Amino acid sequence: MLHDAYGPEFRYDEAVLTGRGLRGRLTAAATGAGLGAFMVAGSIGTVRTLLEKHVLPAPGEGPSPEEQRKGGFDLRFFGRTQQGDVLRTRVTGDRDPGYGSTARMLGQAAACLASDIPRESVAGGFWTPAAIFGDRIVERLQTHAGLAFEVLDK
Repeated sequence: MLHDAYGPEFRYDEAVLTGRGLRGRLTAAATGAGLGAFMVAGSIGTVRTLLEKHVLPAPGEGPSPEEQRKGGFDLRFFGRTQQGDVLRTRVTGDRDPGYGSTARMLGQAAACLASDIPRESVAGGFWTPAAIFGDRIVERLQTHAGLAFEVLDK
């Protein structure tokens, strides 16, 4: 179960930092409105067809191999423990997150599952990556997949 791995008070949310002040608020409002309009447009068959034909990339039109190699990402995670302590972490990757890094992460997850997890320790059922891999996957991703994990402050 989820709270077996994360605790009974576990909550998850996502956000995008858009800046401070009026400009940040306007950016957030425009982003929300744009995403909402895109979702509505995508739910209307004829509009979706037009988007697919004229706006969205066709299969195979993703980033070039060079763009994938030169891409990267920098994610920040903010958490709070049950005791109220705040934890900030950073995860970076040296490839495009949608293509270059994802394939390497999946490969390392498969290798971790096949090589690092004793079969007798895994009962059947549903396992989240954190629950089954623990810190083993972090070491693999840092060593073999170009990712870095950093605790910014506790």
